[in-house]
Amino acid sequence: MGKRRHHRGNVISCVTNGGKTTLAKNLQKHLPNCSVISQDDFFKPQSEIETDKNGFLQYDVLEALNMEKMMSAISCWMESARRSVVSTDRESAEEIPILIIEGFLLFNYKPLDTIWNRSYFLTIPYEECKRRRSTRVYEPPDSPGYFDGHVWPMYLKHRQEMQDITWEVVYLDGTKSEEDLFLQVYEDLIQELAKQKCLQVTA
Repeated sequence: MGKRRHHRGNVISCVTNGGKTTLAKNLQKHLPNCSVISQDDFFKPQSEIETDKNGFLQYDVLEALNMEKMMSAISCWMESARRSVVSTDRESAEEIPILIIEGFLLFNYKPLDTIWNRSYFLTIPYEECKRRRSTRVYEPPDSPGYFDGHVWPMYLKHRQEMQDITWEVVYLDGTKSEEDLFLQVYEDLIQELAKQKCLQVTA
């Protein structure tokens, strides 16, 4: 009797420059059947971004993102994964399609709540975050005082909102090396895939 394979959604989130994109790309290279959707790809044009009373562009809010378009991309992936799965009598955990969604405002968007299988959040202290931000080039570039006047306050606000999350979030130390972070999450996902193999529903 054949078994039904499941496609899984996993999320990696963090403050700006926390290392989420690098981690997601490393996982994609080593996990079979793995795709990545990046929230950064769904920013609205600058002309549609609001500014606050200090003249700071409000990029670190959900309203700056086309989340409906992102949800459509996720739905398309899920439908494609369902179509690509062919039931067989012999299968392995490696055959389960995996989707990693990485972004800085994922836990704050309710329509995504039912998608997650494993959730990770990278944390880095203020000083390190500001240092990393200063080494990056953005378009448009950060205006003077932008980090302290918008980026960090928005991160603290969104982090506070995460207190209402009812599912497990694995918090990661973003100051660790890329290799250490990769191994920690990779091993966790491999274990989760093994569990999914054992829990697959007979059809």
